[in-house]
Amino acid sequence: MTTFAVTAASGRLGRLVVEALLERGVAPGDVVALARTPAKLDDLAARGVRVRRADHAEPATLGPALAGVDRLLLISGDAPGQRLAQHCNVVDAAVAAGVQRLAYTSILRAGTTGNPLAPDHRATEEAIAASGLAHTLLRNGWYTENYTDRLGQHLSTGEVVGSTRDGRVSAATRADYAAAAAAALLDDGAGDRVHELGGPAFTLAELAATITEVTGTPVAHRDLSTEEHVAHLRAAGLDEGTAGFVAALDASTARGELHTTSEDLQRLIGRPATGLADALRAARA
Repeated sequence: MTTFAVTAASGRLGRLVVEALLERGVAPGDVVALARTPAKLDDLAARGVRVRRADHAEPATLGPALAGVDRLLLISGDAPGQRLAQHCNVVDAAVAAGVQRLAYTSILRAGTTGNPLAPDHRATEEAIAASGLAHTLLRNGWYTENYTDRLGQHLSTGEVVGSTRDGRVSAATRADYAAAAAAALLDDGAGDRVHELGGPAFTLAELAATITEVTGTPVAHRDLSTEEHVAHLRAAGLDEGTAGFVAALDASTARGELHTTSEDLQRLIGRPATGLADALRAARA
């Protein structure tokens, strides 16, 4: 019997991974859902999933949380300036607990990308490799929800604004990435693995055109220079640092760093990744 654990299980991705494991036939009692606030997982506990408290910032919580765990998914944190140390706490606890394999949700092209989000991911990958743990690196591209969650804004303004030039984004839905993570945890193969994960690629111009097609409301694409984009974001209410960060993400897209031709995602999930039009239809519904 193999015991699987998922960190951040009360989050949007973590919960989907737990559901994906159950859908693939893992017994609820063989799944450990970890969260800072276990009460948020009462519904999973009622279904037989083992729920444990785990706070990455409190190493004392991690040993008990990982007791008896064979395979662990570490979902990357979202606290800038803190998450690398928190990730390392989990890695250290996994080693001490005798975890057999650690999977980690990294970023596309973590080893080479200039994406401003990459340094913490790259350093975490290095810490995992140095730990000696058998590991699987799930280098996720952008979430399609980064765009579909803003559908209302695009429809109200009539435009998609950015500074990505003709850069393509190999985005996939959280459900797709969750299915891939579950498949990776269930993989009985030996050795370390790296998966570059992304769905069908699109440009922001194609995003605008697809929104128009799906909704019947005309939406145009307006591409700006990085400087113009920062000014646009500042005018929308963002502070200088945040505006610069968002524009830097778009610059990464323009350099092609969020595009992949890898078929690892569809190979792991056993089907094509969700297309942009279908994701937009679901968001509209």
